[in-house]
Amino acid sequence: MTEWVPVLVVFVPFLAGVVQFMAGRRVIAWWPVLASVATVAVSLWLTFAVAAGGGIEHFMGGWQPPLGIALRADGLATVMILLTAVVGGLVSVYALEAHGTGDPRASHFWALWLMLWGSLNALFLSADLFNIYVTLELVTLAAIPLVLLAGPEKTVTAALRYLQFALFGSLLYLAGVALTYGLAGSLDLALVGPALTDGGITGAVAATCMVVGLLVKAAVFPFHVWLPAAHGGAPAAVSAILSALVVKAAVYLLLRLWTGPLAGLADGLVAQLMGALGAAAILYGSIQAFRQERLKLVVAYSTVAQLGYMLLFFPMAVAQAWEGAVYHGLSHGVAKAALFLAAGNVLVYLGHDRVRDLKGLDRSLSVSLLAFGIAGVSIMGLPPSGGFIAKWLLLRASLETGQWWWAVVLISGGLLAAAYIFRVLRYAFLQAPDRPPATTGPIPPPIMALPATLLALLAIALGFTAAPLLALLGGLPEGTG
Repeated sequence: MTEWVPVLVVFVPFLAGVVQFMAGRRVIAWWPVLASVATVAVSLWLTFAVAAGGGIEHFMGGWQPPLGIALRADGLATVMILLTAVVGGLVSVYALEAHGTGDPRASHFWALWLMLWGSLNALFLSADLFNIYVTLELVTLAAIPLVLLAGPEKTVTAALRYLQFALFGSLLYLAGVALTYGLAGSLDLALVGPALTDGGITGAVAATCMVVGLLVKAAVFPFHVWLPAAHGGAPAAVSAILSALVVKAAVYLLLRLWTGPLAGLADGLVAQLMGALGAAAILYGSIQAFRQERLKLVVAYSTVAQLGYMLLFFPMAVAQAWEGAVYHGLSHGVAKAALFLAAGNVLVYLGHDRVRDLKGLDRSLSVSLLAFGIAGVSIMGLPPSGGFIAKWLLLRASLETGQWWWAVVLISGGLLAAAYIFRVLRYAFLQAPDRPPATTGPIPPPIMALPATLLALLAIALGFTAAPLLALLGGLPEGTG
């Protein structure tokens, strides 16, 4: 029965989304709850199964590669599915109020979100280059309509730009897949590596197309231009999903391919270039976050910066850098979701998210601001948070490999993150004006404040749970570096 768990992890949320789409508002009161609980349950089942017995592999239709499609749940895939379950489950709790029975577009949100959840799980488990392409497109086709739920007048331009960049990235990736198939006669990740390594210029072009396509999909600097508007303009629950999970999926694929089929092509100069892109993202994204006048844009540009830390693995390519990059993805996922949900509560209460007009907000939205501050601790990389563990591992890797300049980037990024986080908190805790701020809505109910708080606390808890999670992740794949 255990071998069927990867199938359940994919099809339970995906089919639940299809049912939600067909049933519409008639089941909105109970079906999303049942679907979310079931998805979290099977995701936890997979996590415990892999932790207890090692990786799980399932061949779709009983056909083995190269003819069939395999779903492989190793440590890296399982860690990402666990992150998706935790963030997705708590965002779903937030959405029960934000996109509940009172929202006329609630059925659309839940159908798209559940199908996106299933597509993300399928992407993490896919062990075939073309199947990865299919799941990438399913993720995109679900994510872009979710952005539009804020209202076409607010986000249509951002969604169209998102679509253009996503299609460009997809075409590049697909071109690389086609070239790979021509070389290897197979697309299974475990089989194409030697053909790419021995493929000469064709193998190099195929690898370049796939890597650049994924960089575009991940909104890595300088391909980030679509991200701030899309994440900053979308509903809060959608922004949390996009920032914590969707862009992270493309970075996950970069790590998966680099330590798998592309390991034989991992050139030192290219690795340094990837690290330079990460460093530029950290510095540029952090400075832009400090300059923003809207709270959600602060958090969106912070995503641009935080993704850069994961790219620092490539030039170092040692075990500590591998663990640091993946652990940063985990800690950033829960912390960034908390920041976006807290910012969403500010928007619900004030009717705007202008940073300079947050004075006195500590009295009305104390719980949401507490969540914002706690999550900010992890974003800054302060102990005892998960962000600190991740950056400490990356810092040690930079010193171990003699590449001290990455340590300078890590420390600078932490200081810049402190600057934009404390800038927001400073305005929020300034003395309120004589009259209360003009609000366009009531104080968000506890069900909207609780998920942000729990996610923020989880970002701190990751500082105490590194050992079991890193054990689940496993070591750096052989042949890397």
